[in-house]
Amino acid sequence: MLTADVLGPEIFGHGKTKDYPLWFWAGQQVLQGGDLYPHDPQAAFAFLYPPPAAILLAIPAFFGKIPLYICLSLLNVAAWWIVAQLSNAMAGDGEVPSPWLAALPSIAMISFTFDMFDLGQPNLVLLALMLLGFWLLQQGRSWSSGSLFALATAIKVFPVAVLPYLVWRRQWAAAASTAIFLAVFLIVIPAPVRGFQHNISELKTWYQGMVGSSSEAGFGKRDDQNWSWMNQSIISLTHRLTRPVDYNQDNPNTAPGYMNLLDLDFKTSNWIVIGVSLIIGLGFIAVMPSRQRRTPRSDAEEFGILFCLMTVASPLARQYYFIWLFFPLTVLIHRAAYDPRASVRTGTWIALAISGFLVCLSLPPFPHDWQAYGNNFLATVVMAAGLAWHLLYPPEDKASSSTAPAGSLSASGRVP
Repeated sequence: MLTADVLGPEIFGHGKTKDYPLWFWAGQQVLQGGDLYPHDPQAAFAFLYPPPAAILLAIPAFFGKIPLYICLSLLNVAAWWIVAQLSNAMAGDGEVPSPWLAALPSIAMISFTFDMFDLGQPNLVLLALMLLGFWLLQQGRSWSSGSLFALATAIKVFPVAVLPYLVWRRQWAAAASTAIFLAVFLIVIPAPVRGFQHNISELKTWYQGMVGSSSEAGFGKRDDQNWSWMNQSIISLTHRLTRPVDYNQDNPNTAPGYMNLLDLDFKTSNWIVIGVSLIIGLGFIAVMPSRQRRTPRSDAEEFGILFCLMTVASPLARQYYFIWLFFPLTVLIHRAAYDPRASVRTGTWIALAISGFLVCLSLPPFPHDWQAYGNNFLATVVMAAGLAWHLLYPPEDKASSSTAPAGSLSASGRVP
């Protein structure tokens, strides 16, 4: 049905909209040797992704629009299945959930999954790559895991936030692999396709326009979205709360909306962003168990918090970015179902219900003003807090996790 939403308008209607025509254009630019970005980094960019993403799109785009759209839809189908399987298998309790419980995360996240198909965004595919990378890391295959982290970063930059985590956890091989393969994907592989000098020039233009530019107007070539209600990142929320920016700036026909509690300048707000991010990072470090105390259960909770933080740390965190809550949600569902403490099970279900209520505030009946205050961000905070509590207060009976060595997939290794 979700694939039909993509193909139906293209085959029987006036053509699929959203980002799909842009992906076809980018693939055709590679095939025809055209430029992906304007020569002036200050000009508007149609394609916001690094050059390797366009090269990957060029392969199915060679055969036409419909083959490209079919390929992207099948990638989302495969990614959905991989994410669901790995999320349940990596929950760290060694339990094989019933079919309904195993399907519950997919049911709860269906609106985000719909966005992946409808918009043509790759975030679900990126989540599959990242989860598979962590699964390989648990199996001791550090270089393979790093290659997947690098591939996700080469497609859409924000997964690079995994690199500081790998360094902190002294996963030196995985960190080195991520850095080396990132260079391979950004420089080596595109060279014979685009030409070495052409690729370097485009990479430089993309970096200057997307990463190296930031001002009061915005960043990343999406000035109309950066401070708007659409963006629920730490950066955007902090600026909306600390200086008078119009969160309805994406729609000039709507009256300006302001939610600032303070009236600070741009530079001071940026310092607050740094301070808040530092506090969150130190808090994450504080709840991490020592290497000797790590178990598959604690790893699942730790990874879940990491996925929460990577989501909101992205400069632009629109609605569909929160598909990355799939894994944290699954871990919490496992804790709500299988924790030996009845009161903890009840408390976890309550936390999940609160998160679900907050996420539902993004549905069309509710005003955009509520999203401006960060309903998805707050849902992420509730999930991360729940996972942190489970990290700090594991059950005394660790039979479900202690039977497997730290870093292994699960006690049983079974996948539902």
